[in-house]
Amino acid sequence: MVTETIVMAAGEGRRLRPLTERWAKPVLPIDGRPVLGTLLRELVSAGVTRVTIVTGHLAGQVERLVGDGRGWGVEVRFAAQPEPAGSADAVARALEAGAALPCVVVGADTVFSAGDVARFLAGAGGRAAVAVRRDPPPSPPHRVPVAAVDGRVSRLVDDDPANPLGGAPLWLLTAEIAAHLRVDRPPYELGNSYQAAIDAGTEVRAVEIGKTRDLTDPLDLVEENFPYLKAAT
Repeated sequence: MVTETIVMAAGEGRRLRPLTERWAKPVLPIDGRPVLGTLLRELVSAGVTRVTIVTGHLAGQVERLVGDGRGWGVEVRFAAQPEPAGSADAVARALEAGAALPCVVVGADTVFSAGDVARFLAGAGGRAAVAVRRDPPPSPPHRVPVAAVDGRVSRLVDDDPANPLGGAPLWLLTAEIAAHLRVDRPPYELGNSYQAAIDAGTEVRAVEIGKTRDLTDPLDLVEENFPYLKAAT
C-alpha cells in the first residue's frame, strides 16, 4: 500500500495574479476552505500517512497553514525549491529530503472528487501511473490530452484534438520514473520524466478519475466560493 506523498506547492500561480502576489495559491479557498487543506484530508482518506510538501513562493503561508501535519492527521516534512525549476525538480528535492518510493505526487492547487485519490491508487496497483480526466477537458497549453491504449500511456502529450482525456496533477511515482528526473534541461517537467521512462520501456498506467477543480484565474475565486454567482452568469 502506498502511504507516502509528495505535494508540489512551490509555484507562483502567475495566472492568478495579482492575488498570488500576496497569497500562495494553495492557501486560497474553494468552497470556503483552503485548497491544500481539502487535499490533505483527501490524501488521509486514501491511506496516506506521510507527506513531503515542496515550497517556494510565499512558503511561510503554506508552512503556517499545515504546521507539523498533526491537525490534518499526517506526518509532514517540508522541502524547499529555491527557484521555479519545474515539477520534476520539485519531486527530486522532495526525494532528497527523505520522501520514499513508491509515492503519490500531487499538485497542491487541485480539489479532487471525493474518493478519487483512493480510486487512483487502487487502479495504479503500485505501478507507475498518471491520472486522466474528462472534466475539465483538455485545453492546451495548460491542460494537454494524454494518449492511452488499453489503460497504458503511450504519449503524455497527444496531438489528437479529439482526444477527450486530459492529464490531471496526480501521479504514482516509482523508481523507474525517478531515474529520469532532471534528464533534459530546466525547467525540468514531470511529464518529460514519465515520457522518457515510457520510451525506455516502462509501463505507465492511465487511471481515469472524475472531475477536478482549481483556480485558474482571479474570477474563479468568486465562482468556486459563491456558486450562486456562477449559476447567475
